[in-house]
Parts: sequence; structure tokens; C-alpha cells
Amino acid sequence: MARFRKDNLWFQKLLLKWNKEKNKRKMPWKGEKDPYKIWLSEIILQQTRVSQGLEYYNKFIAAFPDVHQLARSKDEKIFKMWEGLGYYNRCKNLLVAARYISKDLDGKFPQTFEEIRSLKGVGMYTASAIASFAFDQPYAVVDGNVIRVLSRVFGIKEPLNSTTGKKKFTRLSQELLSKKQPGIYNQAIMDFGAVICKPAAPLCSVCPFNKKCFALQHDQVSRFPVNEKKISIRHRRFNYFIIEYKEKIAIRQRKGKDIWQYLFEFPLVETAKQMDIKKIILLAEKNKMLKKGMYHLISFSPLYKQRLSHQLIEGRFIRIRLKKKPGEKKDWLWTDAGKLKDYAFPVFINQYLKKE
Repeated sequence: MARFRKDNLWFQKLLLKWNKEKNKRKMPWKGEKDPYKIWLSEIILQQTRVSQGLEYYNKFIAAFPDVHQLARSKDEKIFKMWEGLGYYNRCKNLLVAARYISKDLDGKFPQTFEEIRSLKGVGMYTASAIASFAFDQPYAVVDGNVIRVLSRVFGIKEPLNSTTGKKKFTRLSQELLSKKQPGIYNQAIMDFGAVICKPAAPLCSVCPFNKKCFALQHDQVSRFPVNEKKISIRHRRFNYFIIEYKEKIAIRQRKGKDIWQYLFEFPLVETAKQMDIKKIILLAEKNKMLKKGMYHLISFSPLYKQRLSHQLIEGRFIRIRLKKKPGEKKDWLWTDAGKLKDYAFPVFINQYLKKE
């Protein structure tokens, strides 16, 4: 593994030189000093591609130019605007933090790393980004782009998801950081990982580190970063019932600690395996979702699928018309069919709704 000494500034100098002369990557939050906008961009970009997050960032800034306006908004409106971004707990945490800043801090964003880190939904990476970009504090960001660059250049063979690996990447990132220009340095190394040291087909021929890069010199670029954790995919079958009664449709909000938390859905029967429609309807009767003889089966959809990071969801939509409204279901909400668009649904359900 290539060694790094605290007095060896070649990496920092080459990176900042590349950033000044070659970095053409444009994003609306680059160079931003308003901590509110930086925080908003970082929360949106957590586990989200920049190309996708950009549209949402612009939409949120236009609707909520300051933290007070975001804090005053209703949950339903924010979740509807967040629709399609996924990882909805981020949205819930965003609102909790916004209301804390607005009410308890009178709208003044916290300025120390520890205070920023204490905000709901803010981890080490996000706190480092805000502290360095907004307040020029010397905290190095460590994200996927940074890890990929450092693992290749310095030949770090410890798995990125191991305790040893995490400590090594954190320590090395902090040692390499420009203490005079922490924000510029952090943005530069993330941009470099995104446009030059890419996951696939990196541009090694134009890389300013190519003569020093351990991975390139040893013809091992594709082996870095090392990741030994195997992703286990959970296969789930969702059977949604579109239950109609007098122009109204039943929906419910997902509130358990599971995927799509806080989003809306139709009454659901989840099964361990794919089953035919008759058996699924019998399960709905057994669960007292339907009452035998008191409904008509209108139609059922083809199979829909959605792949999440660790889950594969597949299932159908079964349209039912009731002869009589059922007894009160504590978690059901009856709404007009034309108002479904006002509620935030997961992508899996929106796939179906868009075709109806």
C-alpha cells in the first residue's frame, strides 16, 4: 500500500490544481455558503443520484426558500413533494430538524460541528459537509466517491465496510484535508471521484495521480475499493386491494418501521409466495378486509415489480366494489378517486396509477 505522511502534500496539491484548472462540474449548491441550502442539498442527495436529486433540490428551494417556510408546511405536502426520492425517513427527519431550527433556534442554523451533528437525520458525512462548506471548518467528508479515490490511489485493501477500513478512510481523509480551504478541497475530491475516478471506466489516462496511483500501477483498478459484504435480497409479494364504495376508495398510511414509512397505500395482503387471485381474496376475507358475498371482483392487474436496495417487491392490484360499506377500519381513509393524486404513494403503486 502506498504510504502517506502528514508532511507529504502532493495529493492535496495535485487535487486542488486539477480542481482549479480542469474541474467543470456544475451544480447549483457548489460554492453555496447558506447552511440551510447546503443542509437541504445534502439530505436530498443521501443515497440519491445527483441527476435525480437536482430536480428535487430546485423544487424545494423554490417552494421553501428559508427554514421557517419549510417548518410551517404540512407533513402531507412535504411527503408529496418528496415522492419518488425514496428512503422516506429522510423526509421525516428533514421536517423534525427544520422545526427545531425554526422554533428552538429562531431560524439560526447551528454553526459548530457538534451542534450540526445533533440535528435529526444528520450523520458524520453530512455534518462534515455543512461545517466545511458553510463555515470553513476543517472536517473531511467521507462518501463513496472519496473512498473510491483514496482506496485506488493509496492501495487501501481493508474492506470499506469493515471497522478497520472505516477508521483508515476517516483518518486518511482528515490528514489529506486542506485546513485552509476545507470546503473547496471536499468538493474537489467528491467531484474528482464522480467525473475522473469513476466506479466503471475511470479516466486514468487524464488522472493527475496516475503516476502515483497504487491501483493503476499494479493493474488493479477494478479491485478497489474492497467490499466483502454480500447484499441479501429479500423477496416480498404485495397484493393491493383497490376497494371502492360510492365513488370513494380506501387508502391507509404506512406507519410501521418498514419500507415506505409515512407513505400511503391501498389495503394490503402480503404473502410469502405468489398465489392465484382466488386464494388472495380468501385471505382478505380471513383478515376481515372483505366480507363474503358483500363485494364484486372488478378486475386484477398484471404483475408489477420494483427493486429496492435490499428488497424485490412484486405483486398485483385487485379492484373490488363493495355492495355495502364495511364497519369502521381504524386505519382506513376513504377518499375521492380524483384526489388520489394529492397523496404520496410509493413508486410501486404509482406505476399502477399512471396506467389507470
